[in-house]
Amino acid sequence: MIRRYTYGTPLPTDAVVKQLNTEPGAPDCLTVSKSTDGTVLSFPLPEEAMLFGLGEQLHGINKRGHLYRSWNSDDPQHTESKSSLYASHNLLLYAGPKRSFGLFVDDPGEVVWDLGYTRMDTAVITVAGGGFDLYVITPEENEGLPLTAMCREFRGLIGRSYVPPRWAMGYLQSRWGYASEEDLVTVARGHRDKHIPLDGICMDIDYMERFKDFTWNREAFPDLPGLCECLKTQHIRVIPIIDAGVKAEEGYDVFDEGEEKGFFCKREDGKDFVTAVWPGESRLPDFFRPDVRAWFGEKYHRLLDAGAEGFWNDMNEPALFYTPEGLRRAYETADALRGALTEYDSSFKLSGAFNALANSPEDYRSFYHTVGDRTVRHDRVHNLYGALMTKAAAEGFAAYRAEKRYLLFSRSSYIGAHRCGGIWMGDNCSWWSHILLHLKMLPSLNMAGFLYCGADLGGFTANTTEDLLERWLQLGVFTPLMRNHSAQHTREQEIYRFSIWEMMRGTLSVRYALIPYLYSELMLSALTDGLYFRPLAFDFPEDRTACHVEDQLMLGTQCMIAPVYEQNAVGRHVYLPCDMLMVRFRTAEDYDMEPIAQGHHWIELKLNEFLLFIRRGCFIPLARPAEYTEAVTTERLRLLGWLNPGEKSTLRFYEDDGVTTQVSLRENEREITIDVGGAVQCDGSVCDTAGLVR
Repeated sequence: MIRRYTYGTPLPTDAVVKQLNTEPGAPDCLTVSKSTDGTVLSFPLPEEAMLFGLGEQLHGINKRGHLYRSWNSDDPQHTESKSSLYASHNLLLYAGPKRSFGLFVDDPGEVVWDLGYTRMDTAVITVAGGGFDLYVITPEENEGLPLTAMCREFRGLIGRSYVPPRWAMGYLQSRWGYASEEDLVTVARGHRDKHIPLDGICMDIDYMERFKDFTWNREAFPDLPGLCECLKTQHIRVIPIIDAGVKAEEGYDVFDEGEEKGFFCKREDGKDFVTAVWPGESRLPDFFRPDVRAWFGEKYHRLLDAGAEGFWNDMNEPALFYTPEGLRRAYETADALRGALTEYDSSFKLSGAFNALANSPEDYRSFYHTVGDRTVRHDRVHNLYGALMTKAAAEGFAAYRAEKRYLLFSRSSYIGAHRCGGIWMGDNCSWWSHILLHLKMLPSLNMAGFLYCGADLGGFTANTTEDLLERWLQLGVFTPLMRNHSAQHTREQEIYRFSIWEMMRGTLSVRYALIPYLYSELMLSALTDGLYFRPLAFDFPEDRTACHVEDQLMLGTQCMIAPVYEQNAVGRHVYLPCDMLMVRFRTAEDYDMEPIAQGHHWIELKLNEFLLFIRRGCFIPLARPAEYTEAVTTERLRLLGWLNPGEKSTLRFYEDDGVTTQVSLRENEREITIDVGGAVQCDGSVCDTAGLVR
């Protein structure tokens, strides 16, 4: 059950698709009060209570014990000292000893979540804005898995998750630095010559003409449509980046049109808000206006016409490198300190004046949006900006070809954007700790509706190592978005450049063999409001050990993953909350299986080995590996699982054309059934049962 409580006058966010009547009074699970900082929601935290959610955030799966801030931030340093990243997903689930409930704070401004940070026994949520909707989710008394049930209820409130084209489940290669046609051809050749699977190449800002959106450098890419067509004949798609900032340059039609029609964000005096990002002086489209979204979304057609079939939206928090006003303030500070650097803190003041230029709170308070018939200062709706850019792109795709799916993922987001595209976790580092951080974000993003998600495999900044990339790829095998991405001036990390490329190729072969199963689970999760990834606590709430496992995840309805995330590890500890079949993969055709009983286990693992656990009584399909998704078929499937003697086992299996937007459970779902006698019923596939343990 979901109840809505309204405080003040909320701004529209488009986060929910079901309109609920406002309840009188306040929810019984909270104390609601006012402070100088805003509206305060608080509740006690008994020692046994756990907290889940908040989507893309740092720290653990259980969010208890830290201070978090909903404020979309362009910050590449993902360290434990930070309280916010690029997105805000204001869903929190409470699992206590006597009751469970969920909270969705639908406010696009700043929200601070003190979850046992100031006081270990109290959660305090402070909503800074003047009005918001609060949705309180409570499970029915007879629901056996309350956390899962609350998520399903919430997902019904916010609408169906975005589903990508099937090819987007393939491996994607990206780098900030692909600056020419030759670069893309080299990447494609490097994969195809060594038979390393690949389905897409992402182009960062280097492809543009002086960083201008919807353009390409005609000298470096003399025939982009021809290049896209050539790569597509190799089953490789081109995926360009689009940034939020529009270069301010007369003669650049996107800028000229935006200026002429008044489509850019304004200052209080009505003049354009001026900032700077990669192109230098820039303007920000006011995506809160439907006409601006329609205009900007139509611009994607240029690259679609050139052959692109996917996009990633970036810098849409929005990121601000500096503003003229910020520069003036910094220079005034420098002038005041000129010749007077005698105090110990003078150098800190000087460096601080310039380090504070980017993403300044003062700058975020200096421009405005048109929201319906209201003019609203940006900081009041800051967390919604990137989501509306994603919506503009999705609407542009629908206007271009409504019946076709396109790949779209974004850096900045808010709940509601999950209906339009996926998300990647931003500028992580080539650190072992970030493999674990990647793992912990996955279920929280799923709770908020973002099923198509993933992190930059190998790490974006710093220099990866062979073993780090291999272990990260092993986690990436299971994430819907599987992309290797790195920054310029870092070590090149395409698989074919490493001495262990054959080992990495073997890891990718497992991904491609699992695509029918993983795609099926992604689609079933989207179409039934389920979770692709879940903490163990969701499935085993009565198992106190399982509830506190932070480095393993349930995947789909049948499986559990437990990746290695420590350097030089020769294995890892795994806790099994129930009997499971352990599959130790080396490649899609080289693996072994062992039934493992419930309990604690130390599993030895070589660098080329990684694990998938299948619950007893369940099974999954494994296809023949391929070098691109279109070559992966379900004509012949090997079934892997541990069956219970004398019991029938059934797998729900979804398969569609992977292209059209019209998706249907009724038309595309089927069952693979193994009856009590061991006979397999599977329409359209030949099933090999040699991988079944009985």
